[in-house]
Amino acid sequence: MQLRVVNLGIDGLAPVTLSVNAGECVSIEGASGSGKTRLLRAIADLDPHTGEIYLGDVACESISAPAWRRQVALLPAEIVWWKETAREHLPDGREAPTAALHLDAAILQQPLSELSTGQRQRLALLRLLQNTPQVLLLDEPTAALDPDNVQRAESFIEDYRKRNKTPVLWIGHDREQLRRVASRHFAIREGVLSQVSIPAGVDQ
Repeated sequence: MQLRVVNLGIDGLAPVTLSVNAGECVSIEGASGSGKTRLLRAIADLDPHTGEIYLGDVACESISAPAWRRQVALLPAEIVWWKETAREHLPDGREAPTAALHLDAAILQQPLSELSTGQRQRLALLRLLQNTPQVLLLDEPTAALDPDNVQRAESFIEDYRKRNKTPVLWIGHDREQLRRVASRHFAIREGVLSQVSIPAGVDQ
């Protein structure tokens, strides 16, 4: 199912028109404060915006905000947990594929306050995908991970994207990673989102 953004307007950013096809990953880069996170939050209908957003033929404004966010799911850079353990955040009765992210199943029962930042980031990704969203909005989803777990997380997301034909918008600063995970690339510069190319072997 295609994600389509038409003349989306938020403060500090020129109107954005962008489409992400079923099963496609598109990357967005830009300096800190350029508007990357605010763009994803607007697409998730978390922040005020003008313009139109569609998932297939369904307009964002035609359904409730919670219903939209279940389908168009944001993984923020700063993860919020509201219960003591990860298990309490997951759907009842559903098996969580912790091994795919190099996590022991017992970690789901551990207090989140006792876990490392990297463990919590992987659990947040697991939590997001357990809800089977139709679109993924990822804000630096591997920023807290070591190289081995970056690779595992990339594979986990790629498998979900291909299996479910999910459109993905991926924000990041590591240009080599963005080249690996995405087929099209955009950058925000001076308040304008434009398509760019990322050559192989580019520095971060």
